Amino acid sequence: MTMTASPVLDSAIAKARTRLLPFLILMYMLAFLDRANVGFAKNVLQADTGLSDAAFAFGAGIFFVGYAVFEVPSNLLMYRFGARIWMSRIMVTWGIVSACTALVDSATSFYVLRTLLGIAEAGFFPGIILFLSNWFPARTRAQTVGMFYFGFPLAMLFGSPMSGLLLDAASPFGMHPWQWLFVVEGLAASVVGVVAYFYLTDRPAQANWLDDAQRKALDHALREEDRRKLAHGPASVLAALRDSRVLFCSAIYFAVQMSVYGVVFYLPTRVAALASGGHVGVEVGLLTAIPWIAAIIGTFCVTRFADRHGYHRQWAAAMLVLAALGIAASAMTSSVALAIAAFCVAAIGFVCVQPLFWTLPTGYLGGAAAAGGIALINSIGNLGGFVAPNLKGLAEHMIGSPQAGMFSLAVVGMIGALLLLVFRFAPRLSTPTSTAAPHRGGPLGERAGH
Repeated sequence: MTMTASPVLDSAIAKARTRLLPFLILMYMLAFLDRANVGFAKNVLQADTGLSDAAFAFGAGIFFVGYAVFEVPSNLLMYRFGARIWMSRIMVTWGIVSACTALVDSATSFYVLRTLLGIAEAGFFPGIILFLSNWFPARTRAQTVGMFYFGFPLAMLFGSPMSGLLLDAASPFGMHPWQWLFVVEGLAASVVGVVAYFYLTDRPAQANWLDDAQRKALDHALREEDRRKLAHGPASVLAALRDSRVLFCSAIYFAVQMSVYGVVFYLPTRVAALASGGHVGVEVGLLTAIPWIAAIIGTFCVTRFADRHGYHRQWAAAMLVLAALGIAASAMTSSVALAIAAFCVAAIGFVCVQPLFWTLPTGYLGGAAAAGGIALINSIGNLGGFVAPNLKGLAEHMIGSPQAGMFSLAVVGMIGALLLLVFRFAPRLSTPTSTAAPHRGGPLGERAGH
């Protein structure tokens, strides 16, 4: 069956993007800030609490253990209760826990709060991916998810200088600047979570801000797509959790997240060591914003091209190679300018690869199977965030070189790219067409025979 675009359907998609994406991007910005602010606070947090490098690496990564364990149950609860209720719950609770990180005074309290933060945030990202697949047809999904991913670099672009400014501030209300950093960014997430309850709409059929024709056209297109998914993908949650494609996607996403968090947790301190003798403040915040500008431009161009011409899987592999090369290059220079350039290459690669990657599992997972499968992929993948800082530290210790850690992360990225190239997903389900230009790829982003 071929799903043909129509002016009414195109107008519904455009209106849904305008209505939903800015708010979803804001939510993702706050989510990533609450993950990455521990990297900005690293030096002063360790100085004030006595955390060793090993304790910090373990605490930074243990977030992902709680996140992974509760990921699938949380996403299934979202499937049952709807995004409006469940995403609001997630944001309010993670904001409160993040703000409580200001109370850390020992390694134990750091571990406990990082674990609780992971549990509170579990289900957020796969919930958003599921939400977007319930709103946007496959032929526009890479670009739509790519626009949502702007929240990642935008969080670093605007959040990095803001975090630096908070760390440079005088001690407000008797708190250390790093404590103020966690309080401000955590409570911001809780406030937006309350707004989400009133703003989000679970599905197109419930959207009173679409007119009748738009609502029916978009709902019909998505229902037809779901019917085709059931013919090619797992039909239940248990089937999805056992599906070889889901497990393979999990391994690939693990490699992707290793690249992401290997950079995110250490970018501020790496730039600070080269630019300001180790001090993370406004200057470092501004410098570390540069790679995220490059990532926004790269993601917009690459996802738009991939949706137009197909080959999502091959493009995803190329972007992961680019990320690995940038990560390796960042460890090979003592020049601030060259290090920033290398991080620009890495950021373009590991931000671009993610929306391209998500077109693969969402191309054949539907219904409750999508809720469970997407959550499993994300939960296993995000364990890469736990492994990355510990692998980096282990490689540096065993080899005795500060460059060894980044090289080890680059190797993992190359392995992920190889997995993308050697694995074959389901056959394409349809050949959608566009009113602007022919779209040559199916929902899995591949041409016939690829």
